[in-house]
Amino acid sequence: MQNIFYDIALIIIIATIGGYIAKILRQPLIPVYIVVGIILGPVMGLITDSNVISTLSELGIAFLLFIVGLELDFRRLKEIGSIATFGTIMQFLIMFIIGFFISLGLNYNYIISVYMGLFLAFSSTMVVVKLLSDKKELETLHGRIVVGILLMQDILAILALTILYRINEFSAFPVLGSLFKALLLIVGAVLLSKFIFPKIFEKAADTPQLLFLVSLTVCFLFATLFSYIGFSIVVGAFIAGVTLGNLPYNFEIIGRVNPLKDFFSVLFFVSIGLQLVFSELRKIIIPFLIFSFVVLLIKPFVTILICSLFGYKKRTSFNSSLSLAEVSEFSLIIAVQGLALNHINHHIFTLILFVAIFTMAVASYYIKFDNWLYYNIGSKFRFIDKINPNKRELVSSGEDYNYNWVLVGADRIGYSIMNHFKNKQEKFIIVDFNPDVIRRLKEEHIHYIYGDIADPEIIERLNWNHVHTIISTVPGREENLLLIKKVREKNSDINILVTASFVEDALSLYDAGADYVILPHYLGGEHVSVLLESVSNNLDKLIDTKLGHIKELKIRKDIHKKHK
Repeated sequence: MQNIFYDIALIIIIATIGGYIAKILRQPLIPVYIVVGIILGPVMGLITDSNVISTLSELGIAFLLFIVGLELDFRRLKEIGSIATFGTIMQFLIMFIIGFFISLGLNYNYIISVYMGLFLAFSSTMVVVKLLSDKKELETLHGRIVVGILLMQDILAILALTILYRINEFSAFPVLGSLFKALLLIVGAVLLSKFIFPKIFEKAADTPQLLFLVSLTVCFLFATLFSYIGFSIVVGAFIAGVTLGNLPYNFEIIGRVNPLKDFFSVLFFVSIGLQLVFSELRKIIIPFLIFSFVVLLIKPFVTILICSLFGYKKRTSFNSSLSLAEVSEFSLIIAVQGLALNHINHHIFTLILFVAIFTMAVASYYIKFDNWLYYNIGSKFRFIDKINPNKRELVSSGEDYNYNWVLVGADRIGYSIMNHFKNKQEKFIIVDFNPDVIRRLKEEHIHYIYGDIADPEIIERLNWNHVHTIISTVPGREENLLLIKKVREKNSDINILVTASFVEDALSLYDAGADYVILPHYLGGEHVSVLLESVSNNLDKLIDTKLGHIKELKIRKDIHKKHK
């Protein structure tokens, strides 16, 4: 027990140091945790207890998939349902077949080839959602497509885990019997989530600690039951998460369980690195290069073709493909299970691990520099828009309209600016990349162009003849630097107002030629100061201001509900 404590303490301490360095260098955390495992295990030999490694790994997977189940939001599939379902299946089958036959060509046996096909087919939910969230691109069209595809991939990964766990049983009857029992458990889970769990969790919700314990009880209950009928505990944990995810308390449950998930996730990814065998390294150089090439170049190309086949434009298809150009943590989970079941050896496990670390790291730069990559590479893929001429995307309204103002982004800050333009009857046009915002503008008969202002094609489509001011409420530094550069090339006299989140970014935008930089938190403080001065010793005016604010907030709430 003492050795286990020291092992966990060492993992957490070194992982924290590694994570802190990665944060400073703006690197993804998952590859860093795996590297920490490599340092503690194969390199320095500080942790060698295989039983501890196996236990930590399985616990980490179970809690990871429990949270994935809790966060699974099927409503996200509504708008992009066709590509999220049929497109994901197409991509999955194509990548699986590519991986399978490449593996056979490398003289791997059929079961290893199946694992390698699955390994290539999935992309990382954790890495991609984190990076898109940091860039505030989850609500863009390509962000929604990516999240929809990742959700479907998660479901396919669970099915793959279930099948692989039973793959050694060649007799149909035991397998069918286990599947029937699993189906009964799933039906029972649905009934519990509708009739029993709401009452239990309604009582438990008043006490945070009890809510936490009841949630863990459900997780362990389903994990144990699924293990009892012959499935992996991680499948049971995932079903438990989906079951609780339908409750009105799912956000409270996620908030309570998330720290536990984060803790065990670190242990899981570190434990993967602990199992690396460096003696196999020389044997995997050629396969490593081949599979990395497939993940980083062939996989994005397949995604581009599928997106364009479903009617999405070049920019959306390109950005979606960049976000999916890596290996998934589910691929690592499948590999860990395959190693535990003796389906794959340490040679293959080491290969999977190195490809995963490398592609996750490269994909993080793909997403970070997606605008630069599109401008220099993606914009030249002219054949993409010809694949399916029936485009799904809204394009524009009123490009030929003679407007004086260009407003980039009509949500949050932009919403108030747009209302000001409407009240003053100004001639303006909106540029936005959020499909919900575009639908709202279309309903209100407001002129718009759908697209990303960092896209040079969008800047070219704007009618600059009568424009005297452009306002960007998008806080991205690189996007605004590009905007300033391109607008100055069009007309050096146009007033340019841009937005920044940090003082350093604001100063760099001023240096680039911005006429004014909006800092939301700075303006928020100024607004409160003005408000306090205007209502000082005047209670009636404060009440009037409050009522007006409440009315405006309700309007915005209704708008967001309507376009959800």
